[in-house]
Amino acid sequence: MSIEKNRLAEHYKGKETWLKWGPYLSERQWSTVREDYSPDGNVWKYTTHDMARKYTYRWGEEGIGGICDDKQHLCFALTLWNKKDPFIKEIFFGMGTDGNHGEDVKELYYYLDSTPTHSYMKFLYKYPLNEFPYAKLREENSKRTRKDPEYELVDTGIFDKDEYLDVFVEYAKKDVNDICIRITAHNRSASEVQVNLLPQIWFRNVWQYRQRTTKPVMMSSNIGGILIDHFRLGKMMFYASGANELLFCENETNPSLFGKETDPNSYYKDGINEYIVHGNLNGVNPKQTGTKAACNYDIAIPAHESKTIYLQLTAGHALQSEKAYDHLFDLRKSEADEFYADIQRPVTDKEEREIQRQAFAGMMWSKQYYFFNMYSWLNGDPSHPPETINRMSVRNSDWPHLHNANIISMPDKWEYPWYAGWDLAFHCVPLAMIDASFAKQQILLLTQEWYMHPNGQLPAYEWNFSDVNPPVQAWAAMRVFELDARYAGQPDYAFLEAIFHKLMLNFTWWVNRKDSNGNNIFQGGFLGLDNIGTFDRSAELPTGGYLEQSDGTGWMAMYCLNMLRISSELSTYNPVYQDMATKFFEHFLYIAEAMTHIGEKNIWDEEDRFFYDIIMQPDNSTIKLKVRSLIGVIPLYAVEVFDHDVLLKNPQFAKRARWLLENRPDIASLVSRWREPGVDQKHLLSILFGDKLKSVLARLLDEAQFLSEFGIRALSKEYDDKPFELEYYGVKYCVQYMPGESDIDMFGGNSNWRGPVWFPVNYLLIESLLKFHYYYGDNFKVEFPTGSGNLMSLEEVATELNARLINIFKKNAQGHRAVYGHYEKLQNDPQFNKYILFYEYFHGDNGRGVGASHQTGWTGLVAKMIQPRFE
Repeated sequence: MSIEKNRLAEHYKGKETWLKWGPYLSERQWSTVREDYSPDGNVWKYTTHDMARKYTYRWGEEGIGGICDDKQHLCFALTLWNKKDPFIKEIFFGMGTDGNHGEDVKELYYYLDSTPTHSYMKFLYKYPLNEFPYAKLREENSKRTRKDPEYELVDTGIFDKDEYLDVFVEYAKKDVNDICIRITAHNRSASEVQVNLLPQIWFRNVWQYRQRTTKPVMMSSNIGGILIDHFRLGKMMFYASGANELLFCENETNPSLFGKETDPNSYYKDGINEYIVHGNLNGVNPKQTGTKAACNYDIAIPAHESKTIYLQLTAGHALQSEKAYDHLFDLRKSEADEFYADIQRPVTDKEEREIQRQAFAGMMWSKQYYFFNMYSWLNGDPSHPPETINRMSVRNSDWPHLHNANIISMPDKWEYPWYAGWDLAFHCVPLAMIDASFAKQQILLLTQEWYMHPNGQLPAYEWNFSDVNPPVQAWAAMRVFELDARYAGQPDYAFLEAIFHKLMLNFTWWVNRKDSNGNNIFQGGFLGLDNIGTFDRSAELPTGGYLEQSDGTGWMAMYCLNMLRISSELSTYNPVYQDMATKFFEHFLYIAEAMTHIGEKNIWDEEDRFFYDIIMQPDNSTIKLKVRSLIGVIPLYAVEVFDHDVLLKNPQFAKRARWLLENRPDIASLVSRWREPGVDQKHLLSILFGDKLKSVLARLLDEAQFLSEFGIRALSKEYDDKPFELEYYGVKYCVQYMPGESDIDMFGGNSNWRGPVWFPVNYLLIESLLKFHYYYGDNFKVEFPTGSGNLMSLEEVATELNARLINIFKKNAQGHRAVYGHYEKLQNDPQFNKYILFYEYFHGDNGRGVGASHQTGWTGLVAKMIQPRFE
């Protein structure tokens, strides 16, 4: 067992707390729902980037490349000043609703490495030496329309002459409560520069919000560092050898922010900024004590050279030399290499190993301490203006039970610094490859009573916990269970049983709430696909009536099969679960019957041989929305193949299934190949099979429709020249192919499902194709691409799609990565092109990264895709 694996084992057995400290600090706390106490719910205006220097948060902290403990009592992060900016750089800048495509970070930073226990971590921030173009970014983004691309930091030319610092932040744990920090600033410019490296350490402010809470303190010590005394953490030391000076203030709001007078004897949150940038000696406490501190290294860095500083946060003693620090970092790095070498043994391509390693790093760095007590939040904040009190009519007021205080895998710690239900499920698949215990915790987390609604609904995300995300948790649970069993050598039935019982509650909620007519055709609203519909599917329809959704019904069919798979697995460990397997078998058949029924009022269209949403109007007439999109592809995910020995091991289930199929031959013949064993006596349950399957795949694999060089598009390219149009009482609704950014503001406009390539839905498609191939074997072939005459098995098609998605990040023959599009600096400069950003989604024609730039979350699925399939 590697040293890192041993650390993981020690942690999860309760012997050591190796995960007590980690990269759990958010990258944006401003303009989050948690910190919004406005009477009108205007999140992006209530707390802003400009306010953040002076404003103390209630629910969390933020920083650059930072760490904190697992309850975020004490935080550490990188801070810098280039002596030209109007304020120190202590948080990342980006656009909110003032961006032409919604929120978007305007910085360049990379997650380079991390072990699962965070015993070694590495982060890179590219800091401009010239004045950061805040005004230029705001002005240009405000000018641009939704039809224009986003204006990024690299577009400003700030990096063109290499006048920037590469600032690497590395962490190495000497012990569970002993963290060494190495910050190396490389001057990439042709001139010597003078800069301030200002690593900061501070307490999250709880003393102003909780009665009878002891205020912690940090103060200058007489041994070259900062003494820390916290009522939860105890006494620690923060060593900062060689610092020019130690600066102290309080992590408390400057009252001038709200037009109030300041106390001349108080030292507010922005005091360090006031002292460094404006020379305000009154900004910091001359007694060198407070709840926030900075170590000021005012250093000169010669052209093309670097300077390194060493820090240590410890409950023990400091290392005595730079050589000792470097030895520890080399040791922890070698242990990280050992750990990942074992994981990557089957990956033979060097570039793919590098991509996978950075993807794993992104998964690890995307952990965040998420704190939100809904009851307290709904009752307002006593430190804020009176109108913020008793806001029971605001968003999420029907979730008063929700009390979250956990380390959670985030979609993107700047753009989406809050958990999202279905995103989290996808995160757990690559997470399970390196830390299955954490993945299992994450799967179970949203089903706990302090997350899940009493009615069984899972929370979606903080903007609206009641929104409905696709029910992919059962799928993720089974995949994590399988991966864990493979890597650990034994199945964790306790986990599978626990999640099964919780998901039974959620499944019942879906059946009771989202099948309005009881006809096994489901609604659900936007279901995570933002703008894919002809109109906002979560809002009241302009036509009246309601929407019967192909994707909602497809997801529920998949949910049934996932729960059937779990219950059949559990029945090998406890036969009582055979009854549950029978229940989900029957429910799937009834949904599948409803989906494949032919008629004007059904979502399957026999003429087009594709699935569509249907508007059920108040007068009982229907409008079929014949838009060829992922909405019609999702039913393909509802497929499971069972080996014959599963039936032999579950005789009660096999007997009941046989009885049902014999007595309802209409269902049996319409929807399954259960009684027609495939290769090696396998049994198929699916909505699509045979000719219907080939019909849908003919569209999916058509380059003029869904198939792109980089995967399957979310919307058919046929709508590029001829958009889909629906006219209703003189109002025209349109769906046009948009391969990159969205040009409409539905759901904020920062995501786009009308043409780009998205990893999670492609991943599920690839899995489904492999399941079909497992049943049909090599003799079932389709054209790839459609019309080419080139016949492939479904396994070969899945392999090709898998490769196309990976190729988004690989260098082509010209040495360019599709993910970086037209950016010459990112493509050609060796200080840029070796680092990879894992975007939210990708341009449907050229593979360029679009949306959130650090969404390693579900795009981190590429790590699993790179791993050979048998792994």
